[in-house]
Amino acid sequence: MNLYPYFILLVFFVLALYFIFRKKRSATAVLTLEDIKLLQNHVEFYVELDRDKKAVFEEKLAHFLGHIKIEGVGTEVSPLDRILVGASAVIPILGFKDWEYRNLGTVLLYPDTFNKDFQFAEGDRHIMGMVGDGYMNGQMILSQSALRHGFSKSAGAENTGIHEFVHLIDKSDGATDGVPQYFIKHGYAIPWLKMMHQEIRKIEDNQSDINPYATTNEAEFFAVVSEYFFENPERMKDRHPALYESLSKIFGQGTRG
Repeated sequence: MNLYPYFILLVFFVLALYFIFRKKRSATAVLTLEDIKLLQNHVEFYVELDRDKKAVFEEKLAHFLGHIKIEGVGTEVSPLDRILVGASAVIPILGFKDWEYRNLGTVLLYPDTFNKDFQFAEGDRHIMGMVGDGYMNGQMILSQSALRHGFSKSAGAENTGIHEFVHLIDKSDGATDGVPQYFIKHGYAIPWLKMMHQEIRKIEDNQSDINPYATTNEAEFFAVVSEYFFENPERMKDRHPALYESLSKIFGQGTRG
């Protein structure tokens, strides 16, 4: 009896199992002194952390930069852009243990705002960031100018990079609906939705300082208030204490330091 064909099949089967179940090799990047300097000069969130939390931030940033491609479309990606994209990703997940953006492979930087057809050179352009769906799934598009503005002194409570990465966190449970069920225990989802809709009504009645864009839908509300939470936490804690407390629980972060 010729066993050779069976042996070949066995070899292919073993190899198939190996490639299916093997662990991906870590591609963690190494932060340079210049990278740390860029963080210190441009990322206030990082500056306000204590030494231990800075070390965690740097570790998560290095991991992100080693696993996610950042490419320019019609523009060049500078070392600062690379750090700002990474910081946008790390800020909302600093309190999460072993979290990875498994639903992201590439971040595309456009020079400026773009439209729904991804055009940035002509026509009506007002989109600053977008998480891709369909054939664009696994990709994020960010306006380079909006990304940089989000980390400037004049940005206030707005940060486009953080906004889009919060959408990815929201999307991690399969639905971009403003309820990140992966992080909100089932019993807390209903109170969160109730608080969300109460605040939306206040915004619509001009009784809130939250960006009106938050009234678009639940997903945008979550992303907008998350920007506020990370960019101006003391103000949110003072003006929206219940919302601040809820977001502290969702992100596992509160007072920095």
